[in-house]
Amino acid sequence: MTKTKTIIVKGTEVTLFSEGVSDYISLTDIAKSRNSSEPFAIINNWMRSRSTIEFIGLWEKLCNPDFKPLEFERFRNEAGSNYFVLSPQRWIEATNAKGIISKSGRYGGTFAHKDIAFEFASWISSEFKLYLIVEFQRLKEDENDRLKLEWSLQRTLAKVNYQIHTDAIKENLIPKELTKQQINFVYANEADMLNMALFGMTAKQWRDANPDAEGNIRDAARIEQLVVLSNMESINAVLIHQGLQQSERLQQLNKIAITQMKSLVNNRQIAKLGK
Repeated sequence: MTKTKTIIVKGTEVTLFSEGVSDYISLTDIAKSRNSSEPFAIINNWMRSRSTIEFIGLWEKLCNPDFKPLEFERFRNEAGSNYFVLSPQRWIEATNAKGIISKSGRYGGTFAHKDIAFEFASWISSEFKLYLIVEFQRLKEDENDRLKLEWSLQRTLAKVNYQIHTDAIKENLIPKELTKQQINFVYANEADMLNMALFGMTAKQWRDANPDAEGNIRDAARIEQLVVLSNMESINAVLIHQGLQQSERLQQLNKIAITQMKSLVNNRQIAKLGK
């Protein structure tokens, strides 16, 4: 799923969207800073240049395994001649390019991977490119700060629920007069039951499989897993109070983990926590 955002660069609104780990920036909006009435003419003129063809072709060779190099060579040989005309749509269809995208709809237009968009902005104006990079970096820093806040929130939530969870264990599972070593064993046993329900392995099995990793299995968890873990700790506390045996609780918690992880991963509801 893509998410569209905008930044203001020297009074021009520039649209961006992310697809996976890649960021794309509107060439149409950048071109409007030069000619607001005919931005596509600006883009087409940029793409007529041999240096442009070589740059975007090299990017595709490095980043796109499905790129068609023979079509690229034909365009490069023709570039710079009086009769040569190249539009983004023609480039995409002929070479199977991924670095430039044409979108329709409300936020439609010609978009390019940020590497290519910065190159286009430089062709428009070195000053505009610098302001674009500054505003883009500010946006990414804001996003990173929000993600850090999400992570901190979920880690705190997991710790709070863990206290509820361990209190329930102490109250219902640990007999009186146990040694400290025995008490710790029971806690570890319950924690690994949750690990098994959610991660499919115990903490020791994870350490054996990841000998060079820092932290533990929960430190390496994704934010979706931490959300489910915090829910499971609360649910397990209720199941303990109800007197269910560990084998029964493990089976129920595993089903809950599967259902909740499917919901979070497929629907990306976790993203709403940062809003």
